[in-house]
Amino acid sequence: MSQPSPTPTPARPPLMSLDDALARLTQAVRPFDVAQALQLSTFDALGRVLAADVRSLVDVPPADNSAMDGYAMRCADVPAAGTTLPVSQRVPAGVVGDPLVPGTAARIFTGAQVPLGADAVVMQEQCTAVSDATAGGSVRVDTVPRPGLAIRRRGEDVCAGSVVLPAGTRLTPQALGLAASAGAATLTVARRPRVALFSTGDELVMPGEVAPGQMKPGAIYNSNRYTLRALIQALGCECTDLGIVPDRLDATREALRRAAQQHDLIVTSGGVSVGEEDHVKPAVEAEGRLDLWQMSMKPGKPLAFGVVRRSADSAEQAQAYFIGLPGNPVSSFVTFFLVVRPVLLHLQGAIDWQVRPTPMRADFDWPRADKRREFLRVRRNATGGLDLYPNQGSGVLTSAVWGDGVVDNPAGQIIRAGDTVHYLPFAELLS
Repeated sequence: MSQPSPTPTPARPPLMSLDDALARLTQAVRPFDVAQALQLSTFDALGRVLAADVRSLVDVPPADNSAMDGYAMRCADVPAAGTTLPVSQRVPAGVVGDPLVPGTAARIFTGAQVPLGADAVVMQEQCTAVSDATAGGSVRVDTVPRPGLAIRRRGEDVCAGSVVLPAGTRLTPQALGLAASAGAATLTVARRPRVALFSTGDELVMPGEVAPGQMKPGAIYNSNRYTLRALIQALGCECTDLGIVPDRLDATREALRRAAQQHDLIVTSGGVSVGEEDHVKPAVEAEGRLDLWQMSMKPGKPLAFGVVRRSADSAEQAQAYFIGLPGNPVSSFVTFFLVVRPVLLHLQGAIDWQVRPTPMRADFDWPRADKRREFLRVRRNATGGLDLYPNQGSGVLTSAVWGDGVVDNPAGQIIRAGDTVHYLPFAELLS
């Protein structure tokens, strides 16, 4: 008698690449409506994302001006080094001088408007005062100037009416300076994303609330709550910390409903597996929609993305986005800046949320090629290379504190000392 054929084990879906995951996320997440934009003082707009172009109200510079302290003159009046010219006037910054008398020089200072008729400025280090080299004195020019020397031309930086900062620009200190130089006292920016954060797990306790000697077997301090909250705040978002939610389906559903009401994004860590005590997955499915993705990256393989309804209405505006991060501390940290950070910038309409890697020299060997794309914690050294933290485990948070960035290592790639690798600094990833 023949035995029945065994039921075939269903094939696991292929792992999703990080690039595909980001493409899906940015397609699913809709940026804020421009009607929600607000006007802020340029002083107060650091880190915000522009919701409208900034056009210059003026030429920058507004007139031809001197790039240095020296003497303004006509090149035709200095046919050879050593020519001596009388100094006909003194032109400090903020003062408009008289037209330059042919055959004379004007004492001029950095930023001052170049007198009409002058076509060069010679720095004071290449001139010698023959007598008092102010108006009424004379100066010997120790070089032969060329037309345009040390002159900043009107509008050479910015022309009036041109776009100096396009919508979608994330405002850095230098961008604020450029906006101010263009005459912008206020800026139109996207509102800040509102993010709700909570942790699940009966094993989690808070430092300061439970002393080490009073921790129950299996209990751990909730490090992800601190890390993720700080990351959200570092990106300029409004963060509501909902604390630790008990490992119960009803409690998790209630936390999701509460989080969805006034927030754009809900972020959690851990609890999205299929175990009996992992209630996030069924809770999100009951309150909205959820996709579970297995990403081809290490650390950070599991990722959950979905939406939670704010009410019975299923309209897009009545939903909060949901991202469930892995529970291991390094996995959660790495996945946040590679996945959540782009989503938060995309929500605000940022046009450039990708961090471009810097080629650097590896001063270490990595002989164990992995099937997944790896993000190795490293630190720059004094010789211009990268050192590797010896323990790359996903639970070793000290590696992310010791390191100042990660190496983005392709799947199946070994690294030998001296190889050029792709370095992603934490300073850029978290800005």
